Amino acid sequence: MYILAGINHFRKPRLYLKIIPPYFPKPKLLNALSGFAEIALGILLCIPATSPYAALGLIALLICVFPANLFMYQNETARLGFSKWLLLLRLPLQVVLIIWAYAYTPLIK
Repeated sequence: MYILAGINHFRKPRLYLKIIPPYFPKPKLLNALSGFAEIALGILLCIPATSPYAALGLIALLICVFPANLFMYQNETARLGFSKWLLLLRLPLQVVLIIWAYAYTPLIK
């Protein structure tokens, strides 16, 4: 899932650029960095020796992209046609994904 999402950052960058809050500088760079991070962490997640550390990286990434999800909810142009209630449900989903990733970290062992 993360690898495909990361690739999509480069296939359809306009979608991601629309959801980056305007108070963040260099949105094209942020889009590329988050795309590379999703691809790299997705690959590392598939390797048993590196998956606990990839999970930590995913937690950091999910925290970093939360402002974009919040901006999507708050800004009609950034919604990309999604309903506001669906975007509201997406916000706690980030927390679920963080908890799920945390279960695979070396901090649990």
